[in-house]
Amino acid sequence: MGKRITVALDAMGGDYAPLETVKGAVDAVSKRSDIQVLLTGQEEVVRKELEKYSVSQDRITIVPASEIIATDEPPVNAIRRKKDSSIVVGMNLVKKGEADAFVSAGNSGAVLVGGQMIVGRIKGVERAPFGALIPTEKGVSLLLDSGANVDARPSHLVQFAQMGSLYMKYVMGIENPRVAIVNIGVEEEKGNALVKETFPLLKECKNINFIGSIEAREIPHGGADVIVCEAFVGNVILKLCEGVGATMMTMVKKGLMSNLRSKIGALLVKPALKKALKSFDSSEYGGAPLLGLNGLVVKTHGSSTAKEICNTIIQCVTFKEQKINEKIKESI
Repeated sequence: MGKRITVALDAMGGDYAPLETVKGAVDAVSKRSDIQVLLTGQEEVVRKELEKYSVSQDRITIVPASEIIATDEPPVNAIRRKKDSSIVVGMNLVKKGEADAFVSAGNSGAVLVGGQMIVGRIKGVERAPFGALIPTEKGVSLLLDSGANVDARPSHLVQFAQMGSLYMKYVMGIENPRVAIVNIGVEEEKGNALVKETFPLLKECKNINFIGSIEAREIPHGGADVIVCEAFVGNVILKLCEGVGATMMTMVKKGLMSNLRSKIGALLVKPALKKALKSFDSSEYGGAPLLGLNGLVVKTHGSSTAKEICNTIIQCVTFKEQKINEKIKESI
C-alpha cells in the first residue's frame, strides 16, 4: 500500500460538531485505506464521540486542542489569542508537514486568516481565493472567489483564473477548462471598472482557455468550468444557488405529496428524481479549497453533515496526489 494522506480535521467546527465531524472522519477512513485523519479538538469530548465507532487508532488520532473559535468571533483576534484552538492547532499541523491538509466547517474568517498567517501563501500569489464547486446541468463549475477577498484587483482575478484552471484540470479531470468572468452582459464593453480592467488581461493570458463574460443565468447551465469574480459577487451567487436549490427541492416534494394521484406519480418518478437531485447536491463534491497556500486548507459549510465532511476529506487526497500546489508554483 502507498503512503497515506494525512488530513487534519477541525472536530469542533460546524453546527453539528463533534457528532457529524467525527462520523465524517470515520466514514472517510472506512471508504479509503489511503487516508489517516487527525481530529483536532477538546480531547474528552472528541474521544467520547469516537468511542461510538470501531476504528483503528492508526487511522484516526486525536490531537488535543483546548479552545474553540466561535462563529461570531473576530477572526484576526481569535487566531492570535487562541493558540490552542482546534483551527490553529490544525493549521500548524499542515505548516509543520505533519498533515497534508486541514479541513474545517468552523469560522470562515478564522480559516481564511489562519490559512494566510499560519500556512502562508505560495510565493508570487497575491491573494488566496475560496474555490466553491457549484453543481450545474453539465456537471460542476468552480466559482472563485466565493468568499475570501471582497475587494480584489484585476491581477488577483487573473491569478484566480490560472489557479482555478489547474484545479479543474487535475482534480476534476476537465481538459482545457473554459474560463469566464461574471458580468451583466456578454459584450466586452459591459461591466463595472474591475471587470472592464480584468477582461483584456484574461484575453492576453496564454495559459488559460478564456471564453469571455458569463451572465449569472448561464451558470446553472454550465456555461463555463471556471467562473471568476471578486468575493462579494461570488458569495452572493453561491448563497443564491444554495437557496434556490433548497427551495426547489422543498416545492417539488410538497407538490408530489399534494394528493393521491401525485403520490402515485411520485413513486414512479422517484428513482429518476433521486438521481437528478443527487447531481445537484453540493455536499457530493466536498468543500471549498483556499487556493494558493503552501498547504491545503479546505472550508466546508457550517451546516455540514458527515456526508460533506467525508467527501471533503476524500477530495483532499486527489488534490495532494495531483500536486496542485506544485503546479500553482510553476504557473504563478
